[in-house]
Amino acid sequence: MKKQSLSRARHYTIRGVPPEVDAALRRKAQQRQQSLNRVVLDELTRAVIGRPIKADFSDLVGKWTPDPAFDEVLAAQRQIDPEKWRDNSQEAGPQG
Repeated sequence: MKKQSLSRARHYTIRGVPPEVDAALRRKAQQRQQSLNRVVLDELTRAVIGRPIKADFSDLVGKWTPDPAFDEVLAAQRQIDPEKWRDNSQEAGPQG
């Protein structure tokens, strides 16, 4: 099977889904915490080709470009404020 990018993915409209199939798919979606669309695609793929299709991120490999401004923002977010992590329970004194 040829690799198919999302831009070449096909869109289907399926009519006449039996209520018991709908209920089973919705139950699986809820159990897996996935969208109904994702579950239908996974189930259809397994039924037709016998295995799931693995995610392919090869089009992203090697695409990271250094961004000094982004790095500065990350560095600022990673600063720890010791005052916020200080244990103030000793200063509060006895309660009640």
